[in-house]
Amino acid sequence: MSKLHEVVSRDAWLEARKRLLREEKEFTRRRDQLSEQRRALPWEAVSKEYVFEGSDGKETLAQLFGELSQLVVYHFMFDPSWDAGCKSCSFWADNFDGIGVHLAHRDIRFVAISRAPFAKLDAYRRRMGWRFKWLSSFGSDFNYDFGASFSAAEVASGTADYNYARKKPWGEDVVGVSVFAKDSRGVFHTYSCYERGVDLLNGAYNYIDLTPKGRDEAGKNQFWVRRHDEYDHP
Repeated sequence: MSKLHEVVSRDAWLEARKRLLREEKEFTRRRDQLSEQRRALPWEAVSKEYVFEGSDGKETLAQLFGELSQLVVYHFMFDPSWDAGCKSCSFWADNFDGIGVHLAHRDIRFVAISRAPFAKLDAYRRRMGWRFKWLSSFGSDFNYDFGASFSAAEVASGTADYNYARKKPWGEDVVGVSVFAKDSRGVFHTYSCYERGVDLLNGAYNYIDLTPKGRDEAGKNQFWVRRHDEYDHP
């Protein structure tokens, strides 16, 4: 830790904790309001017939819903030229296994989608020991159309439409989450988020934020993160 924390009596600690609790409750109320606004966003129709490849073969975007009406897509950074997925996305993906059954009981299907060919995704998933559904959009416009991939020219010129602003992304692939809905009228895009918008979707980070040292990144975001089989274990 960068400094020694003050050590106080139980009564003084409780007083400080209750002050913070008031702030936490206000944050929770504000977050609930934002979630309500998010749910109330208008939808945009998805007109393209995107096709993905996964362990079940070829599937369209509409087929990824199965019998459910909502779909959450994690845009996993995996450039077709890479031999391993992004280490930060891998950190997020370590939170994915086990949530599918719970989401399905709230009418939600969850998948990850990357640009790399499915053979690379499947090999990396087996290396990591993951079970969640992961599909390839190789050769598709899907990642580009939903703000998670950009051309080399857009990156070089800083003209990418990234996180709803004209800016220069760090590379041709970025992390993001997109949400879709399906009803009798078709498939619709309801929400997407990028950058810090995906923070709350990482359970490990939320536990880290509870501790005195926190993320301890000092402006160097995720400098410490490794794929879970690459850490130097004590």
